[in-house]
Amino acid sequence: MAKLWVCAAGAGFFIACVVLQERFCGPGILRNFAFQVSWRREKLLYRLDLGWPDYSEYFSGTTFCVAVDSLSGLVYVAQRGDNIPKVLVFTEDGYFLRAWNHTVDTPHGMFAASAPYEQSVWITDVGSGSYGHTVKKYNSFGDLVQVLGTAGKKGTGLNPLQFDNPAELYVEDTGDIYIVDGDGGLNNRLIKLSQDFMILWLHGENGTEPAKFNIPHSVTLDSAGRVWVADRGNKRVQVFDKVTGEWLGAWSNCFTEEGPSSVRFTPDGKYLIVAQLNLSRLLVVAAPPVGSVGDCSVISTIQLPDQVLPHLLEVDRKTGALYVAEIGAKQVQKYVPVNRYVSVFST
Repeated sequence: MAKLWVCAAGAGFFIACVVLQERFCGPGILRNFAFQVSWRREKLLYRLDLGWPDYSEYFSGTTFCVAVDSLSGLVYVAQRGDNIPKVLVFTEDGYFLRAWNHTVDTPHGMFAASAPYEQSVWITDVGSGSYGHTVKKYNSFGDLVQVLGTAGKKGTGLNPLQFDNPAELYVEDTGDIYIVDGDGGLNNRLIKLSQDFMILWLHGENGTEPAKFNIPHSVTLDSAGRVWVADRGNKRVQVFDKVTGEWLGAWSNCFTEEGPSSVRFTPDGKYLIVAQLNLSRLLVVAAPPVGSVGDCSVISTIQLPDQVLPHLLEVDRKTGALYVAEIGAKQVQKYVPVNRYVSVFST
């Protein structure tokens, strides 16, 4: 159950606050969801699915990442902790299917690549054990299929390939792979690999100039062939051409308070969803037209309670649902598209 009330928030705005009971939040956590809404009209694009998953008790560790196999209707959650399953598998309706823990040390990011002939789950592992500092491919039942990097050994090398705290990856339908490496380690680079794991291009220097990074934390693609990177430490999103690797531009005007930690596009390509970890905030940003990067323009904001800490998110490419891995609240939450604009007075 949820309670809704209106709180004064200054001239021209009010805050709609939702308090969720413990069933949805875990023991001892009281959740205040605050949404700032204009007196006039704001695009209300998503609503929280309070019933996902069926039982939140399955989240027994710290949830760092989530991936969605849109073709099969499966949702994968990776969590950290001792003596717990590292990967949980749910249906998109929230029904728990299975868990697995094979060769996963300390997961950071993940991506589900689905095709009619193959369903796979990729995980970036930042652990210090024998499978750490790698990017690994699994089938949907947790069997290890492929290891990229030098397992158990961090480094900067390209031949053989080495990683240090690889943050996240995105696998294109062609099989090409985009990897951001790393999350505070030796490397600050974006690497594009072919489907047979050959390096096609890379940007790999630490710095504030264009095409340099300070903690590249998330990567995604749009339908126009552009690669978008959450350059978290530099408080910006950088954009590249997916074929040549050419730098196309950057957004920084939306991230003066804190850099982005996760980036994903909606299925229609109209919006980029951005998570800001320490602000506990999700931004819905207008996607720029083809041929122009322009400036960042925020369409809508989902303000989560303090210390929820949304780390990485994923968008279901079929339904448009958002899944947000929250390391503070130790859960994954699902947001469903409203699919229409409504007046705040009609809700």
